[in-house]
Amino acid sequence: MSAPKSANALSKSHRRTFIANSLLVAGAVRASNALGGAVYAQPKTLASRAPVALKLGLVTYQWGKDMALKDLIATCEQTQFEGVELRSTHRHGVEPSMSAEARREAKKLFADSKVVLVGLGSACEYHAVDQGVVKKNIEETKAFLDLSAELGGSGVKVRPNGLPKEVPVEKTLEQIGEALHGLGDYAAKLGQQIRVEVHGAGTQEIPNMRKIMEVANHPSVVVCWNCNPTDLQGAGFEANYDALSPWMGTVHIHDLRPGKVNYPWDKLFERLRVCEAKGFTGWCLLEDGATPSDIPAAMRENHTVFTQMKR
Repeated sequence: MSAPKSANALSKSHRRTFIANSLLVAGAVRASNALGGAVYAQPKTLASRAPVALKLGLVTYQWGKDMALKDLIATCEQTQFEGVELRSTHRHGVEPSMSAEARREAKKLFADSKVVLVGLGSACEYHAVDQGVVKKNIEETKAFLDLSAELGGSGVKVRPNGLPKEVPVEKTLEQIGEALHGLGDYAAKLGQQIRVEVHGAGTQEIPNMRKIMEVANHPSVVVCWNCNPTDLQGAGFEANYDALSPWMGTVHIHDLRPGKVNYPWDKLFERLRVCEAKGFTGWCLLEDGATPSDIPAAMRENHTVFTQMKR
C-alpha cells in the first residue's frame, strides 16, 4: 500500500485540478462567444437530451483505397453509405496537386450523386522538433482546406502523431494546439472544420488530446474520435469520452459487425445520439484496417448494424 499524501501535496493537487478546470471553462466561454451562443449547457441526463441525426460514411482507408472516385461513389450509393472522407494518397486521386479540370470533374461526380463529400483525410501533423517541418505541414493543411472548400467538402482531418522524446511533453502538446488554433482561423474563412484525429503514440491518450484541444481553443477545430483501445484506459470509456465531448466533430468507427472489433459500441452510440457539441456533424465514418474479401457486402452489413445502433 502506498503511503498517504501529505495535506500540502493534496492541496497542490487540488489547486492544479481547479486551475485546469477553470482553463477549460474559460476556453468554452471564448468558443461560445465566437459562435454567438453557449457551447456548454447545464449537464443533462442522456435520456433528457434531444436526439442527433447520425449518418454513416466511409473513410477510404483501407476499404476504398483501391477504388477510382467514380467507382467509390457508386459503391457508397449501392450500399447506402451517405458520405465519404477521401484519405490522401489513395487511388481516387483527390489531392491538392489536382489540375483545375480534375477538380471540376471530381466536384461534378459528387454533385451528380447522392453521396456527400464529408471532407479530406490528410496526414498533416504538427509535433515535429524541426519548425520547418511544422510550417510545411501547416501550409499543406491549408492546401487541403482550399481543396475541400472548392469540391464541396466541410473539413479536413489532421492528426497529432507522437511525442518527440527530446522535448517536454507539455511543450509538444502546446505546439500542436497553437498550430491548430492558427489553422482554425484559416478554416473558418472557408467555412471548413479542422478535424483532429485522436491518434499517435502518447498523443492519442485522452488527457493529452484534451490539452491539445484546450490550447487550440477554436470553434472551427474539432475532434475526430477514433475508437482506439486507449479510450478504455485510465478513468474508463465514459470519463474519457466526456473529457473530449465538448469538441466532438466526426467519428471514425470500425467494422460494426458482431465479433469483428471489441469496443463498447453501445455506450458510444448512446452518447453520440445526444451529443450537444456545437461542431458535431453527426458523421460516423467507417475506417478499418482489416479488408474484407467482399467490400460491398461488408458495407451493406455494416449499414444494417449501424441503422440499429443509431436509433
